[in-house]
Amino acid sequence: MTANNITIGLDLGDRRHAVCVLSAAGDIIAETEVINTRECLTVFASRHPGATFVMETGTHSPWVSRLLEALGHHVIVANARKLRAISQSITKSDEEDARMLARLGRADPQLLSPVKHRSESAQRALVQLKVREALVRSRVNQMNSVRFLVKSLGLTVARGVKATAFVRQFRIRADAATCALVEPLLQTIDALNAQIKQLDARLETMADESYPVTARLRQVDGVGPLTALCFVLTVETPARFPHTRDVGAYLGLVPRRDQSGLTDKQLPITKAGNVQLRCLLVNCAHYILGPFGPPSHLREAGERIAQRGGKSAKKRAVIAVARKLAVTLLALWKSGADYHALPKAA
Repeated sequence: MTANNITIGLDLGDRRHAVCVLSAAGDIIAETEVINTRECLTVFASRHPGATFVMETGTHSPWVSRLLEALGHHVIVANARKLRAISQSITKSDEEDARMLARLGRADPQLLSPVKHRSESAQRALVQLKVREALVRSRVNQMNSVRFLVKSLGLTVARGVKATAFVRQFRIRADAATCALVEPLLQTIDALNAQIKQLDARLETMADESYPVTARLRQVDGVGPLTALCFVLTVETPARFPHTRDVGAYLGLVPRRDQSGLTDKQLPITKAGNVQLRCLLVNCAHYILGPFGPPSHLREAGERIAQRGGKSAKKRAVIAVARKLAVTLLALWKSGADYHALPKAA
């Protein structure tokens, strides 16, 4: 028996990882725990050179998989969404999960629907986008708090006010005494606006300097630097999709399927993949179908779907345009061609 035939199931945890080591014959060699540090993982991996590690997607799986691959191991990262044998087990435990991962990885890795994590540089850039998202969410919460608190005083703040103009408009509408009551919240909103503005400038500079392909994607009306950058960082390698239409399923913009016999239910979208990118694409679709969206093949496709009528026709049109937009962006990236909103004859 060689170390290359060893399969190791790794159930990742915040403090410790449950480990199950299988021999080539499928016998359990060892079951233990490893402290969740780079040093402890490196020491443990050195005991089994060339072994295959199997783990689920999760918070720690990106850096753990990169560490083990750098140490020369073959790593399989299982899609946690597809592992019902683990998530719905009636005897679920960390040790049992590690055992199941090792046995599935040894039998047939395709049963795990393996995924490939992005590079560390892309991961770090995505963290900055997540930081901006958190700041925007905090700003919305502060604005809603101001609206709620002054409502009992008979002051209503219009919903259509832009976030950057919220404090200025509020000070115009409210008297000095009311402004003093919520002054800490107003100052927090101003501080968040300044931080978001600085982060937007930094992200746009990153997109122009480190990811020049984003300039080509921004040719599509409604696609700004944040959406283009998030798309490039999430997809990372366009060649991973043999067919451009596959990117719609990757981002969770296709309907779920539950078909049996003569029954084929109409279900909502899967919502798999990167949540932030999916939301950005949906926002772009709203703009494309909105009153300020210029004529384009994307707008025409959405209007055709909306005109069919029926329940939630407008929502279906928005999702369809978001999916077509993702396919269009990937096609532009792959081909390197310029974007034409409408056929040249038009």
